[in-house]
Formats: sequence, structure tokens, C-alpha cells
Amino acid sequence: MMFDVTQSLLVETKRLEKTYSLGEVPFRALAGVDFTAGRGEFVAILGKSGSGKSTLLNLVTGTDQPTAGTVEVAGTDITRLSQSELARFRATQVGLVFQFRQLLPTLTAVENVMLPAEFAGVGTPASRRARALELLDRLEVADQADKLPASLSGGQQQRAAIARALMNDPCLVAADEPTGNLDSATAERTLSLFRDLADDGTTVLMVTHERDVSAWADRTVTITDGQITSATLETKGA
Repeated sequence: MMFDVTQSLLVETKRLEKTYSLGEVPFRALAGVDFTAGRGEFVAILGKSGSGKSTLLNLVTGTDQPTAGTVEVAGTDITRLSQSELARFRATQVGLVFQFRQLLPTLTAVENVMLPAEFAGVGTPASRRARALELLDRLEVADQADKLPASLSGGQQQRAAIARALMNDPCLVAADEPTGNLDSATAERTLSLFRDLADDGTTVLMVTHERDVSAWADRTVTITDGQITSATLETKGA
């Protein structure tokens, strides 16, 4: 399992399909999607609820398997990987950011951030903590490191979740509705962080129903009824 994270084209799907069985009626969530994302590109994936945008993100990150088609990330077709190889791929190459953060409530912020490295067996306990504190400091929440998530504001929790996503220095950060439950100021700060990550060479894919992302993303892709219906190049930077 080899990943070439220096490739200019980091993500490529071809004729990607996903059908779910809902009782006796199958639901086609994706219908032959061809999608690409370059290294260091910030792509916003837009669409209404049920359009297929989250399904696309799940297939690109290896958290779900397609019905048909291929998904290449850093030159490797992840649809051909075993379950153990997929788990390793997600742990080392992908950083996930969720709308509801999904921080473990019994662990402190810094312990939550350390989890991906512990799961992947990267580093020593001391080096993991040092890396986690460095990331929390970068995201300006180092002073919250030893607090439980319940003691943090929504914005602080989101920044801790982003730090966790960056723990193993992934080539791809995938965010599913990351600003959906944030106030406008915190949402803008989150988008700015993603812009900075892309500028530093990390590919960022963000699923959102909000269209006001043109100041941050390099490109927006709109999905309707399981198909890409438009792709727009945006003005880079805020």
C-alpha cells in the first residue's frame, strides 16, 4: 500500500456509484460521478440534504465502499484495499472533521487530539502529547488542553476536533458540515483555518449546504440527485 502524496492530482474518482438498499426500493445516492481534487486544493462540495454530497465524502475517505467505480487517493485505488488496509489509510492519510465534533467526553482536549496517533501507533506517549499541544497552540486553544470537552465552547471544541484531524499530518482533510452549528464568527474562523491548511499543501474537501464559501475555497462543486451539476472556480483567499 503506497501513497504518493506529492502527486498534483491527489483525489480522483471515476464513474463512482453508490446504491443503498432501503427495504424493497434501492436508493441511488451517486450516479457515475467523476471528481478530482488537486494537492493543496480547497474544494467545497455543495448540495441539498440527500443530494449525495456526504456519500461522496464517505467514499473518498474510505469510510464506505462504492457499488461501482474507483477512488484513487495519492495514486492508490482505495477500493481495492482490504479492511485493515483501509483502516490504516484512514488513520495515516485522512483527517476527519465532523459537524458535531465527536470528541470523547471522558477525555481531555489534548487526549482527544492524541487519539489518531495512538490508534496508528505513531510516536511515543511523550511525542504524541507534544505534537497534540503544538496543534492546539496553533489553533489557539492550548490553554484548554487539559479540560474536558463539556468545559469548552462550541468553537473551542471545533478547533480541538480540527487539531485531532491534523494529528498524523494527513494529505487529505475531509470535513462534513463543519460550520453547521457554529456562529458566524466561529464559522468564518474555521473556514480560514481550512484555507491556511490548503495553502500549506493539504487537500481540503468540505461538504456544506452553505453557498457563501467563495472567499475561502478554490473551487465549488454542486451535487444534485447523485450527480455533479456544476463546478465553479472561486477567487482564492479571503
